[in-house]
Amino acid sequence: MYYRKNFQMNPQSLGGIIEDIFQNGLKAASEELKSDDRHFGHVPVNIHENEKGYELHVVAPGLKKEAFKINVEKNILTVSYDHKDESNEQAPKALRTEYRTRSFKRSFTLSEKADASHITAQYLDGILTVSIPKKENQEQPVQNITVA
Repeated sequence: MYYRKNFQMNPQSLGGIIEDIFQNGLKAASEELKSDDRHFGHVPVNIHENEKGYELHVVAPGLKKEAFKINVEKNILTVSYDHKDESNEQAPKALRTEYRTRSFKRSFTLSEKADASHITAQYLDGILTVSIPKKENQEQPVQNITVA
């Protein structure tokens, strides 16, 4: 998973980070950004619609497909990945680390047209594709109501 800084409004916003740099020094602020309890990283998602349904394309290269979790609860589709940090003392010492594999969780509200009971997913070439078909066109007949 690419580690991406997403400066959204949170207790440690961009202004707070700059303040930390002046108060505690650059190294302390840098350590805060790298901390696992920060929520700066997320995976990019593209969503497409066609006549048959919707497709979510989650950019997630280098991950294990078995660790993805996809579920629907109360019309909310949640896609998550649980990264287990496998510390290996035999692993070579990293000289440069530009990305980190991290756990993530993204949630999306499904359209009323979505058929949640027939969702499928496929992980290929670093892209998780979640296909959500649309419900069959069930036009409701015109209902005439008489005034009493």
